[in-house]
Amino acid sequence: MPNLAAVLKKEIRRLARREVKAEVNAVRRAASQHRHDIARLKRQLQIQERRLAALQSRTSARKQPAESEGLPPGVRFSPRSVRAQRKRLKLSAGQYGQLIGVTGQTVYLWEKGKTRPGKAQFAALVGVRSLGRREALRRLEQKRS
Repeated sequence: MPNLAAVLKKEIRRLARREVKAEVNAVRRAASQHRHDIARLKRQLQIQERRLAALQSRTSARKQPAESEGLPPGVRFSPRSVRAQRKRLKLSAGQYGQLIGVTGQTVYLWEKGKTRPGKAQFAALVGVRSLGRREALRRLEQKRS
């Protein structure tokens, strides 16, 4: 009988190993899939963080000129607006540039949208918006003399 007991123990041990091996393999596959998913999620998180940082830097850059120069909020630069202001005052690009403190070529490039004014120039543009034709001509005369 001892032989039968040894054979039975051996068979039970073999079957138990087989079952454990099947379960361990399933857990290994699941763990591998989890690691893969975690790595993918980390990559997505990094991409989203970069996008968020870029958006935050854009919005802070947009808000910064108005806040730092003491300009009213909501003031924006528009090439069409520069041209419309100059036409309303009936000034040439050179005269308008003298009024602001830049060259006529600079005004032309602003109107075409090829360049944008700096902070000080933008503040001068905003200041000119409220001027009438007579006041603009008077300031031009003062700058010439």
